[in-house]
Amino acid sequence: MTERILRRPLVTEKTGLGKTGIYDGVKAGTFPTPLQIGKRAVGWREADIDAWIKARGRGARRRIEKSKAAA
Repeated sequence: MTERILRRPLVTEKTGLGKTGIYDGVKAGTFPTPLQIGKRAVGWREADIDAWIKARGRGARRRIEKSKAAA
């Protein structure tokens, strides 16, 4: 199975994050690190982006459950 590499516009489309949000997340260690795919080109493994999205969803559900339990 071939692993897809996504360029930044597709990462933005999938995550809803803009360029600054993506690179701030990379710098903070909260977003997947891009791969160097050319001299001036980077991309992200689609599996890493999908895992990041899934993890964000789990975190949101936990926060909602905690707020409901506290109420």
